[in-house]
Amino acid sequence: MYASLVENIIPKYSLKQASDAEFDLFMIKELNGEYSQHPSIFLAPHRKDYYLFAFVKDGSSRHWVDMTPYVLKPDTFYFSVPHQVHVKEHSRPLIGTMLCFTDDFLAMEENLSLRQLPVIQNLHNGHELNLTTENVKFIEDIMAKMLIENSANNNLHYSMLLAYLRVLLIYLSRIYTEQFVKPAGQSERVLLNRFKALIEERYLELHDVAGYADLLHISGGHLNDVVKFQSGKTAIEHIHERLTLEAKRLLFHTEHSIKEIAYRLGFYDASYFNRFFKRISGQTPLMFRNSSREMYH
Repeated sequence: MYASLVENIIPKYSLKQASDAEFDLFMIKELNGEYSQHPSIFLAPHRKDYYLFAFVKDGSSRHWVDMTPYVLKPDTFYFSVPHQVHVKEHSRPLIGTMLCFTDDFLAMEENLSLRQLPVIQNLHNGHELNLTTENVKFIEDIMAKMLIENSANNNLHYSMLLAYLRVLLIYLSRIYTEQFVKPAGQSERVLLNRFKALIEERYLELHDVAGYADLLHISGGHLNDVVKFQSGKTAIEHIHERLTLEAKRLLFHTEHSIKEIAYRLGFYDASYFNRFFKRISGQTPLMFRNSSREMYH
């Protein structure tokens, strides 16, 4: 219920809505310099309920993910995970390959291990992977194989696509780890991942460390120690950052009142929400709304 209150404010598109794909769990296509079939819906703030991975071989464009601008560059890999807020400044043609898939497609793998890969979990909120010449060659090769398999529709078609996807995601996770992740103990890294995943699921209703510690069956002190050691931030900082990010999304992309946004985020006292937001971001919600729109528009 809480998640739907927030997500209904900003449109969310399924893979079928966004691509007209026959199969609404997986889609891959070449970007050959033609304009997108649905440029208009992506020029307004929106969410996607699927993963989007794109290798850009040539061309340039500019888009925003959670209020961070990215200028697409040649020989670079871009990715996003479900429910982030996207805006394209303009729809320009690109050359490369785009790959989209849903959680349900990942669930076709028996042990569900793909969901645990760093590039899928994206705990560091990455969106861009810088590639070496060797990286480019490998990625182009595996995505070319996926394009061929996708068009052939042979026996065990989806099993083969999932196998290729597994190889690609593992390879991208290596690059992701090199660029974003510091070395960490395996059990402590797992705990951090579980904590971050729980925040994503429950941040609208659960605002305190003790609640998450209970769900993880550990003490609040132990949770905070591990999270602080692994990430450099306390557990409550992670919770507050997620709430603040969603608040900024709604303040920037919608016209809803401060009071309504506070309620949707689980704050039933608007004045407390104002104090909370100012303490975390250094501005009141209204100041942020005005200054961010002035800066970006």
